Parts: sequence; structure tokens; C-alpha cells
Amino acid sequence: MTDGPATVLLVDDEEALVALYESYIDDVYRVETATSGREALSTADDEVDVVLLDRRMPEMMGREVLHELRAADIDAQVAMLTAVEPTADIVDMPFDDYRVKPVDRDELVGLIEVLLERAAYDEYSQEFFALASKKAALEVAGNDDGPEYERLCEELEAVRERIDGSLDRVGARAAFADLA
Repeated sequence: MTDGPATVLLVDDEEALVALYESYIDDVYRVETATSGREALSTADDEVDVVLLDRRMPEMMGREVLHELRAADIDAQVAMLTAVEPTADIVDMPFDDYRVKPVDRDELVGLIEVLLERAAYDEYSQEFFALASKKAALEVAGNDDGPEYERLCEELEAVRERIDGSLDRVGARAAFADLA
């Protein structure tokens, strides 16, 4: 992660779409672009804060790029930004958010802001929001049944319980002790 403006890596095989998204955000963020999975992997490094990744690209699919990014320990928030409606196969994909194209400037900037904010959260909170994003994406697409969805809901509840347990251990009195 860098000082100054956050760095966003836009990855999509449609060059015109990459250029459009870049024009939406280049006045706010430092922007890197890639029009293939291989180019994305050679561009991504620890300076990248957010990756917006297309799911369906020739030669190397977004899912593969996502797994390679995670295996390389690239500490970036990753959103799948794709025209592919989510199905149960997203449950095991290690992304932080999922959005279906098209998106306008406000949606794109809002997505990046949310991802940057989540990057500051602890591990459990980040996991919670990634799971909640998957759940919401599946529900919006009408794919909220089946064993994968049920497993996702169970994982989400388990993470919620860990977060609640942490908050209970800290307690409200300790949390507000500095204010007294």
C-alpha cells in the first residue's frame, strides 16, 4: 500500500472499457491498467491497493488471475467487475466484492472507496464483508438456494459470531474508557 493516492489496477480485455473506467477515476486515484490476465499479474505488486477484475477474459480467466494474486500475497482488495451474473461457483472465489457491469462513475468510485475502507478493517471484518458481498450478489441474481449458498450463510454466521465474541471480550466499558 502506498502513501498518497491509492493505486487501482483495472483489468479487462475490452480496451475501450478499461479506458472509460480509467477516465472515471484517474483524477482521484493512481491507475494501472491491464487488458489480459498475464498483464495483470505482471503489473500487480504491493503498490496496488485495489484490483477491479473482469471475470471472463480470453487465455486466462479472472478466477485464475484472482487465485494467482492471492497466491502471490498481493495485499490488495479485489472486486470482480464483470458482466457474468453470479452463480454458486463464486462461493469459493477469494474476492472482496462482486459487481455486475455496467457501472457508472459514481458506482465505480463508491466501490473503490468501500474497498479502501475495508482494507483498514481487521481480518475477521474483512472476511465478513467479503462473505456478505457474495451472499448479496447471489441473492440479487436469484441464485440463493442450494448447498453452496447454505454453506456460505453458515460461514457468514460463524464469522459474525467470532466478531461478536471479540466485541464481548473487549466490552463496551473498555471500548469507551478513553472517553470517561
